[in-house]
Amino acid sequence: MQDLYFTCGRPAPCKAETFLRQDCGVSHRTLASLKHVPDGITRDGVLLRTVDTVYPGDIVRLRIVDAPAIAPNPALHAEAVFEDDDVVLFNKPAAMPVHPSFRHRDDTLGNVFAAGWPTLTFRPVHRLDRNTSGLTAVAKHPLAAMHLPGQLEKTYIAIAGGHLHGRGVIEAPIGRRDGSVIEHCVRPDGKRAVTHYRVLAQTADASVLAVTLETGRTHQIRVHMAYIGHPLLGDTLYGGDASAIERHALHCALMRYTDAAGTVHRVTAPFPADLCQILPLDFSVEDVL
Repeated sequence: MQDLYFTCGRPAPCKAETFLRQDCGVSHRTLASLKHVPDGITRDGVLLRTVDTVYPGDIVRLRIVDAPAIAPNPALHAEAVFEDDDVVLFNKPAAMPVHPSFRHRDDTLGNVFAAGWPTLTFRPVHRLDRNTSGLTAVAKHPLAAMHLPGQLEKTYIAIAGGHLHGRGVIEAPIGRRDGSVIEHCVRPDGKRAVTHYRVLAQTADASVLAVTLETGRTHQIRVHMAYIGHPLLGDTLYGGDASAIERHALHCALMRYTDAAGTVHRVTAPFPADLCQILPLDFSVEDVL
């Protein structure tokens, strides 16, 4: 159970539903569910109906009751590198799926969250591929889950085969490859996908890139880099050289999070050991900033 408080800053009285929907961003679905929660919506400890009037300065409390549905696994670990009332940012290791599935029931980030936050529902805001490491956001309540996608900006570190220079933008539609349930490709009837990259460093046979996304298609960075002839190291699904690393070389290293008060938090995740082995010796997360 979690209590959320909202202060009415309107210059004139209005209906509670108008205030909560328009000013606080509470969905109709959430308001409907709160009607079935004892003291779900109150003002000064008194039950408040959505048709009631709220006045400037009133403090309205919403009582969010979650229903955890994932089994906790306290033996599993993913570091929580940032937390506030709305979000937890994890540094997810490679080989850990985000959400449980038929093949992964108790080895996921969801199981980690269930162990550390046993009264909350697991609401991942962005999903990283199982073998992509780095920052992953989990909302702590339904209102945060609605708004967080617009409050988070992610920067990935990718190590691509061959040498690229300067900056570039890849705009090419992505869809599922015919006959495959996993592989995606650039295809004319795919969904719009835009990837921005900036070269940060080079090794003898690869380029270290800072990558940001305008869109969030499945395998977008991996597909786009293969499309321009520079697949990620370790990415055997898309033609990458796996001689130096056993998974695709992709890590969400930086997340800029704008909280409800407008403060921008710049959160970083250290590079895992397998990436450090192929990055230049003097390269660090600070080079991404």
